Amino acid sequence: MTCRVGVLALQGDVAEHLAALRRCGAEAVTVRREAELATVDALVLPGGESSAMDRLLRATGLDVPLRGRLRDGMPALGSCAGMILLADRVEGAAPGQRTLGGLDVTVRRNGFGRQVDSFETDLVMAGLPGPALHAVFIRAPRVVQAGPGVQVLATVAGPVAGDTIVAVRQGALLATAFHPEVSGDDRVHRVLVDLARGARSQREGPQG
Repeated sequence: MTCRVGVLALQGDVAEHLAALRRCGAEAVTVRREAELATVDALVLPGGESSAMDRLLRATGLDVPLRGRLRDGMPALGSCAGMILLADRVEGAAPGQRTLGGLDVTVRRNGFGRQVDSFETDLVMAGLPGPALHAVFIRAPRVVQAGPGVQVLATVAGPVAGDTIVAVRQGALLATAFHPEVSGDDRVHRVLVDLARGARSQREGPQG
């Protein structure tokens, strides 16, 4: 079944997500307006600058319909800044910064440090068959608290004692602190595309 997956294209890392989604068999499109949002089965919230994305969402009026789609169960993947946008709570937020919400997590901006503290590592992510996933962290956030309904998908050794949560899922919402679009490994995007196909099938109902 074909499905249409959007990439929020107000700011940030867009082209690589579009390419990964197309490799997974989805019709991938940019989303900048409410009319475009209404046509997609799922959405990627890419990396970039979370406070800038928040300002642009509000300036374009896209924040309200996007919150509505997420609340109604639209599948979404937030990577890096996108994870911050999907979080219900943010530590170290810019003055006046808001989120879309949907994930019962607390996320810390720049959770591993500044740009110079960016790093790459291999990690095991629940639900992804095959070898470890190569993950690229660029001025990445980290999850400091996850609610009882949140599934922790991956952790790494972090800046504090113990493991640090870097990938989560709650219902149809996925979020990673790293950038799955830059490694050439499309397995995270494939999960989203499968969710998008399921959402489209539910919406269309029985055929024939």
